[in-house]
Amino acid sequence: MKTSNIKPYLLLLLMPAFFCCKKVIDVSLTNASPQIVIQGSVTNAPGPYHVSLTKTVKFSDSNTFPPVSGATVKITDVTAGTEEILTETDLGVYATRNLPQGMPGHTYRLDVTAGTSNYTATSVMPQPVTLDSVGFQHNTNFGKLQINAVPNFQDPAGISNYYTFHQYINGKSLNKEFVIDDRLSDGKYIARQLFTDSAYLQAGDVLTLQMNCTDKAVYNYFNTLQQAADANGFQSSTPSNPVSNISNNALGYFSANTVNYRTSMVK
Repeated sequence: MKTSNIKPYLLLLLMPAFFCCKKVIDVSLTNASPQIVIQGSVTNAPGPYHVSLTKTVKFSDSNTFPPVSGATVKITDVTAGTEEILTETDLGVYATRNLPQGMPGHTYRLDVTAGTSNYTATSVMPQPVTLDSVGFQHNTNFGKLQINAVPNFQDPAGISNYYTFHQYINGKSLNKEFVIDDRLSDGKYIARQLFTDSAYLQAGDVLTLQMNCTDKAVYNYFNTLQQAADANGFQSSTPSNPVSNISNNALGYFSANTVNYRTSMVK
């Protein structure tokens, strides 16, 4: 299962709910000029790891997002002192071949050169947190049954933790991200519904839940996107100021994160 397969036009619709109290970050959505979108990750699961490069389009244009081909993309494990220039395996998609498996506690750096522009980002891979199990909560909304997944895990005490969750229903990606931080639940056992705005889960479905432990910058990126989606009520691929961890006004994110999976049948 890939951990970085988000399409640019889905960026603002991926996260239907956030499960924390968070100060509001102001985001302005405009019909901006095209910008590069960089999305990539390194995880503690075996590679290859991927970085995708595309260009945004104006909100008024069709949702056709041109790939950025011919770029130079490099990932460096700063802690270990190893690096690799990625291979373009498809238009705008770059993959590692030999970079060692990601290690918690290590700092990773992304360097991208596209045309005459350079972009950089760093991310520190957190220590992993075990996803013990996934349960289900049945709710009735306006007379309609809605089933939400419930991750169950112990949050480590004394450190800030940031989590994202991704669902695969019967092997198909839901294309939505769910995000939790532990600002109000540090050191507690967490069992919290991943609320959706539609009835995605049905009895008999097989759900695989992926839990990622991310750093704060990546969490802030997704948090900003969700606030923009909530505030504007429409889909946009060109937010003017999401809180990206990539330099030079690029959109997107670079994440060094751990991954953990649990699979369960919906009853």
